[in-house]
Amino acid sequence: MVQRLERLEVVEAADTPPVWAALRNEAEHIAASEPSLASLLNAVILRHGDIARALSYQLARKLSDQELRAMSLRETCEEAYAADLSIVVAAEADLRATFERDPACKGYVQPFLFFKGFQALQTYRVAHWLWRQGREAMAFYLQSRASELFQVDIHPAASIGKGAFFDHGTGIVIGETAVVGEDVSMLHGVTLGGTSADRIDRHPKIGRGVLLAAGAKVIGNITIGDYAKVAAAVVLQPVPSGCTAVGVPARLVNCPTCAEPSKTMDQSLPDSAYDYVI
Repeated sequence: MVQRLERLEVVEAADTPPVWAALRNEAEHIAASEPSLASLLNAVILRHGDIARALSYQLARKLSDQELRAMSLRETCEEAYAADLSIVVAAEADLRATFERDPACKGYVQPFLFFKGFQALQTYRVAHWLWRQGREAMAFYLQSRASELFQVDIHPAASIGKGAFFDHGTGIVIGETAVVGEDVSMLHGVTLGGTSADRIDRHPKIGRGVLLAAGAKVIGNITIGDYAKVAAAVVLQPVPSGCTAVGVPARLVNCPTCAEPSKTMDQSLPDSAYDYVI
């Protein structure tokens, strides 16, 4: 009951402003109740005036190494956020999506500090901005660090919409020409891969609100329609909007599926589901 009440308090606090006030409120509560973490919470969250500065500090703290110090990384992140506010908007949407879709998540501090799926996604967003500025070497550096630290490998040229949720994160691979729509959820072991060594548009296009379950492999320049679901399948052909793909090779079942699979995280199949090979 205590956990449920705390969770409801976070939702209410998230109304105005949406995420940053809730994050600070929760951090203050944890710092007061868990003094051993107070220094960490103050350094990463409470001493900053907005989520962009806090996120810059957190990413620099996680990603820095002997070759690239934390201050340089922090400046790079702050530069990206100042130049393109949409990155900050996407980060807030990603954080909210994590809290709302992961029943194991008790608030905003947990993913902000500890969830490697969220942190890998935010590293990608900065790397993607660098890529678009023509700073490919630095973008690749961030990709490499995220792969080493979080076991999530996203090419900085890939496009990922806001409100994404990477549950667990481990083993997610997203190729160079992949496009992922808004409000997509994916679990560990998902691959958005290519089918050619040619430098062409060779990776999947994932629609809005899609759920990619653990182990899903979507290969080639194919489209997964809006609000579709992909189970632990190998998908080599397009999946229509609102359908579910399962199996190796993938077949379609349960068309139409639930209304918003990425938000409900519903990975079940009804007994009455019909199927046919694709």
